[in-house]
Amino acid sequence: MGTMACLTFTPYTIQLSRSPSPKFTSFSVSKATYLRVSQDAFSPTQESHSNSNPVIGNHDLLIVGPGVLGRLVAQNWREENPSCQVYGQTMTSDHHKDLIQLGINPSLNWTEGTHKFSNVIYCAPPSRAPDYAGNVRLAALSWNREGSFVFTSSSAPYNCNDNGSCNEDSPVVPIGRSPRVDVLLKAENVVLESGGCVLRLAGLYKADRGAHNYYLEKGVVDSRPDHILNLIHYEDAASLAVAILKKNPRGKIFLGCDNHPLSRQEMMDLVNASGKFSKRFDKFTGTNDPLGKRLNNTRTRHEVGWEPKYSSFAHFLDTM
Repeated sequence: MGTMACLTFTPYTIQLSRSPSPKFTSFSVSKATYLRVSQDAFSPTQESHSNSNPVIGNHDLLIVGPGVLGRLVAQNWREENPSCQVYGQTMTSDHHKDLIQLGINPSLNWTEGTHKFSNVIYCAPPSRAPDYAGNVRLAALSWNREGSFVFTSSSAPYNCNDNGSCNEDSPVVPIGRSPRVDVLLKAENVVLESGGCVLRLAGLYKADRGAHNYYLEKGVVDSRPDHILNLIHYEDAASLAVAILKKNPRGKIFLGCDNHPLSRQEMMDLVNASGKFSKRFDKFTGTNDPLGKRLNNTRTRHEVGWEPKYSSFAHFLDTM
């Protein structure tokens, strides 16, 4: 894996919300890269000392937000495309050394519009982005539409809170009802309008992350025990995302879950019975909070040709 070109920067600011055609800044991937960020707009500033431009291959992948899920996507993608390069767009340089060690070429924020990628996946959460849809739009502009653009969303938009059934085509919460859901739906619309695809993921987990871990840490949780949860292991979410990228679909919504919904109480009973955690969950005490939904992604599995490694949360616990 090559190192990245040394860059310095001349300050200017990208205005995501005011300019209809934001100007990207470029990065090089042949030597180590040093960047700094405008704290107001999270915008990189630069003056390149190298005239060489990165050569983007047809099987190279841009990951926006190479966190836990993004890094697993990178690993899966390289297994499918051993000679490819993987690039990671980040908000800060805090984990750039870690990314380089994983074979991911990191850069702060957005690439120049001339640096197009056949394959782009957006894995960054909305928590740190004041203009989430604007950031997703910039990612769409980095896609040349020859391969795939996938945006990882959440199952939260589905308009169901009575433990009822939902699939890929179920109705979503109307815009304006929930600010949190509005952020996701507006970002999804940007992706779909660009021809990209949305992957709505159920609750992500692995041994030390996820709802079960949160409940273990709390011990007693003021939530109702009969609320139905839907889960998908991080590894399975990554393999599903890569399977979608390989299919080159356009403008579709996919759903990622293990098709084994279970209540909060059922999940924590499994955790306690497994004997594989140092802590033990006590109880749920809530009675009036909303119920959940039962997700089914049979259509996604059929269209993509995918099955999860962990068929259920219970199966995962058995493998620990």
